[in-house]
Amino acid sequence: MSVSENQLSEVLPAEQVTHFESGNEMAATAAAQINYHIMGYFPITPSTEVAQYLDQMKTNGLHDIQLIAADGEHGSAGICYGAAMAGARVINATSSQGFLYMLEQLPTQSGTRFPMVLNLVTRAISGPLDIRGDHSDLYYGLNVGWVILTASTPQAVYDMNIMALKIAEHSEVRLPVIVAYDGFFTSHQKRKVQYFKDNQVVQDFVGPNPNHNYPNVSDPTRPVTIGAHMGGDDLLNNHYQLSEALNKAGEVYTEVAREYDLLSGREYPVLDLYRMDDAEVAVFLLNSAGESAKDTVDALRAKGIKAGLVRPNIIRPFPTEQLRQALRNVKALLVGERADSYGAEGGNLTHEIRSALQVDPENKTIILCRIFGLGGKDFYADDAAAFFQLAIDAAEKGYAEKPFDYYGYYPGEEKDALVPVIEPLHGDAFKTGLIQVTQNEETGLLKVKLPPLRQLTVKPHRLTPGHGACPGCGALSALELFFKGIEGDMVVLFQTGCAYVVTASYPYSSHKQSFVHNLFQNGAATLAGMVDAFYELKRRGEVQVSDDVTFVMVSGDGGMDIGMGATVGAALRNHKMIILEYDNEGYMNTGSQLSYSTPMGHMTSTSGVGKTQKGKKGHHKDTAQILAACNIPYVFTAAECNPQDLLQKAAKAQWYANNVGTAYGKLLCACPLNWKTSDQNGYDLVKAAVDSCFFPLYEIEQGITNITYNPEEKGKRIPAVEWLKGMGKTKHLLKDEALLQNFETEIERRWSRLKLRHENSLL
Repeated sequence: MSVSENQLSEVLPAEQVTHFESGNEMAATAAAQINYHIMGYFPITPSTEVAQYLDQMKTNGLHDIQLIAADGEHGSAGICYGAAMAGARVINATSSQGFLYMLEQLPTQSGTRFPMVLNLVTRAISGPLDIRGDHSDLYYGLNVGWVILTASTPQAVYDMNIMALKIAEHSEVRLPVIVAYDGFFTSHQKRKVQYFKDNQVVQDFVGPNPNHNYPNVSDPTRPVTIGAHMGGDDLLNNHYQLSEALNKAGEVYTEVAREYDLLSGREYPVLDLYRMDDAEVAVFLLNSAGESAKDTVDALRAKGIKAGLVRPNIIRPFPTEQLRQALRNVKALLVGERADSYGAEGGNLTHEIRSALQVDPENKTIILCRIFGLGGKDFYADDAAAFFQLAIDAAEKGYAEKPFDYYGYYPGEEKDALVPVIEPLHGDAFKTGLIQVTQNEETGLLKVKLPPLRQLTVKPHRLTPGHGACPGCGALSALELFFKGIEGDMVVLFQTGCAYVVTASYPYSSHKQSFVHNLFQNGAATLAGMVDAFYELKRRGEVQVSDDVTFVMVSGDGGMDIGMGATVGAALRNHKMIILEYDNEGYMNTGSQLSYSTPMGHMTSTSGVGKTQKGKKGHHKDTAQILAACNIPYVFTAAECNPQDLLQKAAKAQWYANNVGTAYGKLLCACPLNWKTSDQNGYDLVKAAVDSCFFPLYEIEQGITNITYNPEEKGKRIPAVEWLKGMGKTKHLLKDEALLQNFETEIERRWSRLKLRHENSLL
């Protein structure tokens, strides 16, 4: 229901606090003040901070939002949709591949008309991977039926998050809303902002939750069916209604923005038109780049050039009529886009602007498109001046010499061609003949004979010096030790994570042999296809290589959460490969968020410790046992503190991968930065985790469990507190007897079950 002009005139600006905050902080502030019911989330740079800030706020009792850590963005989208269907108010934040991973779910939510708010902190789409901001993810959202607001500053992020919920829940809209803002430009840069001092002001503005009055699953007295299969006639009607609701959202946006202007003193028109009243040349830009170009407009005006800027605050529904009016007297418009619509000779918004003007017989504006700023490439005043010059040239000539092009690219020079700095190693270079693996004819089990460790130092490293890992990182040293146990050539795939990011940053690579990267959620499937293709090419005689190439997938930093589905699928198909997980107990590459591998009670950036919560809820996932349940031939756990044990297991894993099928291994690796300990203490902490039986060392070979290191039998077992007291992330556990006892009880339960399996081959 719209508010009358008389009612609007009675609204007074509410008291506000002035501060310096980033866009992510302001998104979290708005969410906390609204006090949503649910946030289903998964960490991805640069949107992760939204969940982190909300966790910190919840630790201090500043809101009651239930933060649910999903197994991946697809799962987080499902959590949010399910919560919306229950009638709850729902918030989420994501970026880049995360947005694409949840994309399948988004049309389902709009098609069934359940509102929510999603902060899309825009970032370049892989591949190759780039974690900085452009709009290639945003453009994938143009056709999912969601309202899309675009926020150019941290202040706008706050304000639009508040307006977004009111728009989403409007009775004539009832659609989910995206608030899109630029990754790292807006998300992380601190700016002067204002926010309402009293949360009640925000809650009064958005109003009481209307979702209880619409179909939802929370009322058993009014059963509903949601998402029933439709035939074509009904689906056409459904999508027509969605289209009408999305168009109505444009009118509702104007109403809500007017109300919010009176409450806050800040105006957000459909189009931010800067000096456009008499403009003859103009530039169209989204978000932060539009703010950067305003100074250039002023400089051109000072020279007598009638320049102007168009920056939309909403792009779904697309502001076609407003653009027709704004551009009616403009001779040439350059549309700058941070994403391309490949093969279409222009970005998505360029074509939408052309379509909007096509039906206006009075408009003769020449439209140019330039793709710029991909992967977070900076946009300066000189770049804006270059854009305007292109528009000026077109206006003077009456046509655009080059309607579409990329801006800021360069062809490079032959003298700068990349040259390897080391001679590639392969084959015999990685064969020592010192590791011998034999199979027992009676039991079928393997026996490994190792030389003294120092003899293996002659084998070259698989990684070159000069990677960018943090001091004390246990992942790369453990991986190198594992690779010492692999004889011959190797192809390795790293899922996204610290070990990937610090070893392969274009144009450099620390990998001496073939290396590939794919995303968290799909590494195992990718390597499975690679392995089977390799063997098929060999079978057909199309490649001539040795038979002992070993394929290894390296996962870590929570990769066995989001990548678990693909991993289980590969294991059940039993491809000839090794799946190796370095477990540092969190999502370290995105800033130490909780993972399902994070132990109970441990502090992360999304499992804070304070008066209302005490670290992560729930115990860590036992990935090794999950993979063992897939009946693959070999599963093991290992740690750098027991090097002979690790090397033996590496040799066995290679034998099984090359001769039978999938082998899986889990390596416990210290992360001093996020475990909050000194760089040099990683080895000792891993050893303490092993000696306390928190991380037992064992193998499951052809279904038979064998504990390979028993600290009890050697008289070396220590209490768990001896491990926990060495890390800043767990010191609070030492002061909470109940929590500590729960932690120790779970260790003992798992250790006792493991010993029973060790004693009985049928378990």
